[in-house]
Amino acid sequence: MKFAVVVFPGSNCDRDMYHAAKEILQAEADLVWYENSNLKNYDGILLPGGFSYGDYLRSGAVASTSDVMKQIKEHAALGKPVLGVCNGFQILLEAGLLPGAMLRNKNLSFMCHQEPLVVENNRTLFTSGYEEGEVIRFPIAHGEGNYFCDEATLADLKANNQIVLTYQNNPNGSVADIAGIINKEGNVLGMMPHPERAVEQLLGSDDGLKLFQSIVKNWRESYVANT
Repeated sequence: MKFAVVVFPGSNCDRDMYHAAKEILQAEADLVWYENSNLKNYDGILLPGGFSYGDYLRSGAVASTSDVMKQIKEHAALGKPVLGVCNGFQILLEAGLLPGAMLRNKNLSFMCHQEPLVVENNRTLFTSGYEEGEVIRFPIAHGEGNYFCDEATLADLKANNQIVLTYQNNPNGSVADIAGIINKEGNVLGMMPHPERAVEQLLGSDDGLKLFQSIVKNWRESYVANT
């Protein structure tokens, strides 16, 4: 499997994402500058965290209008996996690939620490390596991670099992404790916690490794089934 780690001006978790995919997962991976991107030959797209375009206007808003997003939307429409983490999640929301929006954390402060999460849905290509209800630990690092949506959207997310991860302690005020959601088709996941920073015990947790392993395992099974 070959991953593209899309890099925007202000991305600062791209090397972490690349390390997780290339060095730990032992998959093919490239750092792809957003202006020079050709995503046709990649199997998975990884949108890393950071402060794309300095978070001007709103976090992820400027990046969501860049030309590379057209390719990412085409990639998603083909059913290929797209993972957006932290600022990557914000970009997916701004681009309309996932519903909802991000607000400032309830304490109006940047938060950076390990956080326990609950796997609400393990029947996705990203979470099949976990047990439903399993508590895992990923770090968070954000100032605008307070996920918000209206009541109708929340009901829709629940009805379609699109809430994949929730916070056990809800540090930022997200509606329904939401830490990560998936699209209805099941191939686009946005999440605020950082799985790429939890792939080795040296980092304090290796719980994130199963997420990346799940992507590769399910892609291989799907690829073999369709070839």
